[in-house]
Order: sequence, then C-alpha cells, then structure tokens
Amino acid sequence: MSKALFLTFISSCSILLLAVTSHADLQADKVLHYKTVERKGKTYELKLHVFNPKDHKTTAKAPCIAIFHSGGWSGGTPSKYFKICALWARHNMVAISVEYSIRQVHNGTPFDSVADAKSAIRWIRSHADELGIDPDRIAAGGGSAGAHVAAAAALLSEFDEKNEDQSVSSKPNALVLRSPVIDNGPDGYGYKKVKARWKEFSPVHNVSKGAPPTILFVGSEEGTYISTAAAKKFRDDMKAVGSRCELHIYEGEKHGCKGARTDINEKEVNFLISLGYIKS
Repeated sequence: MSKALFLTFISSCSILLLAVTSHADLQADKVLHYKTVERKGKTYELKLHVFNPKDHKTTAKAPCIAIFHSGGWSGGTPSKYFKICALWARHNMVAISVEYSIRQVHNGTPFDSVADAKSAIRWIRSHADELGIDPDRIAAGGGSAGAHVAAAAALLSEFDEKNEDQSVSSKPNALVLRSPVIDNGPDGYGYKKVKARWKEFSPVHNVSKGAPPTILFVGSEEGTYISTAAAKKFRDDMKAVGSRCELHIYEGEKHGCKGARTDINEKEVNFLISLGYIKS
C-alpha cells in the first residue's frame, strides 16, 4: 500500500469511527462562558464547547478552529458539530463549537449572530494562554448560516461590540466554509431578514485586502441558499485583493453537500496542512 493510500485509509477510518457516534454522546472537555446578552427581559449566557487534543497542555500553542452551527440564524445547536470538533481535536487542534444568538433560543437577530461570532473570536484570542492556543492560528468555519457568521467575523467592518477591547482582533486567521450563505443581497439568501442593511451584512459584498485564506464548498444544486455564480464571484474577488481562496463545486449536490462529505473532510485537512495549522 502506498503512503498516500495508507493516509487516506487512516483518515477514512477516523471519519467512520466518528460517524457511528451520535453527537449527543460526545461531551466537550470544557464548557466556557464567553458573553452575556440580555433581550426582552431575559439574560442568556453564551457558551464555548471546547474539544482538546489528547494530553493537551496550556503551553502547547496549538492551532484552533471555531465552528458555528447552521440554522438560518434562527435555529440549530452547537452539539450538531461536536463530531466535527472531535475530528479536529484528533488532528491536534483545539476545536470549539460556538453557541451564538439565534431567534428561537435567544430572541436574537441575524445581526446579533454576527456580533456574537465576532465576540467569540475576540474572546478566544484574548484567552489564548488559558486555552493553550496560538492566537495567530485561529480558523473559523461552519455550515450554511454558521459559515456566514464565520465569514462575517472575518470580512465585515460592522457589528463589533463597543464595550469589548477593540485592540484584540475579532477576525479569524483562516476560513473553512461549507455551503456558506455569503450572498445576502436582493438575489441572495436572507435578504428579507436584513433588508436595508444587506450591504453591510453580506460577505460577498465586503471582500477587501487582508481577507484571510479561505476554502469553501458549494453544491451545484444549492437552490436559494447560494448560487455557483456568487461563490465564483467571492473566489475571484478574494484573489483580486491578494487573498488565497479555494472553491470546490460539487455537481448534483444540494445544500450541505452531504454526498461529498468524505472528500470535503480530506480537502479541509489538506488546506489546514498547507497553512501549517496541522501536520501531514
């Protein structure tokens, strides 16, 4: 067996082992409070669900990935991405599934979701020593609306909380995006929810110099969530400002690209290897 085939086999085995484990059966190594929000007379404490590599120490300076769940800024739960976090922890990354404001749980708006994503990245970076991570190797990712808020944290100039330490950046150093709803314009997803503020909310319309290296995965049959044209525009605009951007379009795949997950996992790993976040 060749080395390349062997590594693919081992990676596939890791994915299959996780696949037979329900996300409900997985528990984070730590659950940390990063932000308190108050809405409609109720107080909510937002949490980070932290998955550490085996024998992780705070002196490790490990790379980190913050994962934001899907759900249209309305529903979803951090536990949905516990399996992915556990997989990244096996790659010696500190993986964090982030709770952020959504309508059904926290009376949140899409703007609150983005503000929380920025707060989460800022909190993680400012507590790097406590978490045992490298503050300059914090990736962010997720699926659908979760991928949107990850990209928004990196690209949008608005929605930072004014009472936070602005000297600590809220921008992730890399993006890993699955079926991201990054076009929120009149022809994109979520326009009716953000209306007149779509220009400041839509990542594809806010690409600028300094955008972090990005990999994104899109199905050719995403429907209203994201068009291949919007994904290609995002890639081209990223390259135009000097930022690396890898776009992978899967023919016939619908929103979430479920049939391509093994290939997506492999490409995500190779992308983070190329950035020096994990070892081959």
